[in-house]
Amino acid sequence: MHLVITASPNADGLTAACGKSAYEGILSAGGAAKIADISAIGLESCRICEDGWGTCRSAAKCVIQDGFAELQAEIRAAKGLVLVTPVYWGQPSERMQYFLCRFRRCESLFREDGAAKGKPVDLIAAAGGSGNGTAPCLLEMESWCRHVGAVPRERFGVTRFNREPMLAAIRDAGKRMAQETN
Repeated sequence: MHLVITASPNADGLTAACGKSAYEGILSAGGAAKIADISAIGLESCRICEDGWGTCRSAAKCVIQDGFAELQAEIRAAKGLVLVTPVYWGQPSERMQYFLCRFRRCESLFREDGAAKGKPVDLIAAAGGSGNGTAPCLLEMESWCRHVGAVPRERFGVTRFNREPMLAAIRDAGKRMAQETN
């Protein structure tokens, strides 16, 4: 199974369209896929427990009961990942940042046995307004991949100006990921 993680509250927006394109591409190659919408899961921000680490450092587990543990398990089981976020001020959305920060805290010290270790990841930054900010957003997500031992594969900066050709390219990337990991 491949996991497409999206982070936009707008189910009909550009970010959702990007996630759907990746999903469709994976399915078109005979792969299995699931879309995990972080906005629907309602992830909380990190509480920076105890001395700043808590169980994330000692056991690679978060104490917050909100769906994060299930998402972490799905990542461990996945053959590949697609991260799709709207761009806010040159960064991933706040919800995506909650996920990235908590996952990095739980997994970066366990890289040899990490849930994302060696997994291919396609990165998609969707900027619906001016289109500015996709490059620094993608860079932040690429840095996350390196911290958790994942392998950044494709990077897409999508705007309202290049929407249609980029959706086609994302579908193609999803298809290739499924072909390469099956």
